[in-house]
Amino acid sequence: MTKGKLLTTPTRLFKLILPLTTSDVNSDRRDVEPLALLVHPQQPLSYLERLIQSELPTIKSEDGKERIPVIHFKAEDSMTEDAASAGNADADSDARQTNDEDSTTNEQEQALDEQEGHEDPSHTHLRPRTKASADELRGGPGEGGVESYSALGRESEKDTNEDTPFVRWSKSTEIGDFIRDAARGKEFAVEIEGAPREIRVGVPSFGDRTYYLRMRLRKKSKEIASLADIKKECDRLAELAGQRVAYFGFSLMTGWMGLVYYLTFKTELGWDVMEPVTYLVGLGGLIGGYLWFLLNKREASYRSAMNLTVSRRQNKLYEAKGLDLKRWEYLVEEANALRKEIISVAMEYDTEYDEARDMKDEKVIEALKEHRHEKKRMRGGKSGGDEQEEEEGEREPRKWEGARG
Repeated sequence: MTKGKLLTTPTRLFKLILPLTTSDVNSDRRDVEPLALLVHPQQPLSYLERLIQSELPTIKSEDGKERIPVIHFKAEDSMTEDAASAGNADADSDARQTNDEDSTTNEQEQALDEQEGHEDPSHTHLRPRTKASADELRGGPGEGGVESYSALGRESEKDTNEDTPFVRWSKSTEIGDFIRDAARGKEFAVEIEGAPREIRVGVPSFGDRTYYLRMRLRKKSKEIASLADIKKECDRLAELAGQRVAYFGFSLMTGWMGLVYYLTFKTELGWDVMEPVTYLVGLGGLIGGYLWFLLNKREASYRSAMNLTVSRRQNKLYEAKGLDLKRWEYLVEEANALRKEIISVAMEYDTEYDEARDMKDEKVIEALKEHRHEKKRMRGGKSGGDEQEEEEGEREPRKWEGARG
């Protein structure tokens, strides 16, 4: 065993498996017992270094003293892409052709999945980036520029061999940031002082990083889809009930106006009698509105009365139909949180994420969007960061692409 593994877990930790040894006593290395480590993406590489060092024997320095071996973490140098693409005049056209072919392949795979009634849960539906814009923005040696990333990782088609130039990373770097940058190649290297060779570890792709998140989102989406029709029908009936109450109130006010007109101009009572009557009725309405406020803790207004009527009718319909509103709110809240986290990872990897492939149903997407709008209305004033997150959450179309500078 000469290579390690970096796996994504349901707890969002990384499981790193390394064949550790500082002496090569067997050419096939079958007797090397792998070591498994759990690390968090926000922990620094220095923490991972200390975990590995605690499992290694000491080595002797040149002066004969024993000490802990030093460990370095290396990833593929982004400048190798510049060197590889500098002498290729047809890189742009080849990349565009590859994009068209891969897009066609994705559509064919999607149609095949729908025809067969299943879908590969690890399929990320990613489109490879063209290198033309990245090479133009990055700049050459001695020049500043814009860095680009890749979400393919171990799924990349390019080969990483012994001659591929690697760059050593600072140990204060967070593990998640290191993995994201290393995803432009298939592997990163763990170099242990005194070991016969460095250990190559496969880099997880965007699909690997978000696999469990996407599986949870699909599960939540199925539950939401099963309840969405019931909730939509209950909401429609409650809205109709509220409209009927509103029309009834309009009829009462119109009838009262007609009665006042008749008694004032068509009878002997006249305005001398009807004026104090209308005044007392208006005063009674004011007192009734204040009593409404005391009982319902809501402002006495037409909109408030309409909302209260619809809300009470909704609750009765939900109970009659067996819809647990708390369960619904939990599912929608959890699905929106998962969606936001996946989008965050997609932006870090500078890739695209089509949320419709995981939610599968337009009514689920609409339910999540409606919940986000409702939260926005309930929060009222928001900080600048919250406003930016809301704008990112409502961006159209529903394909997410990381920013390029």
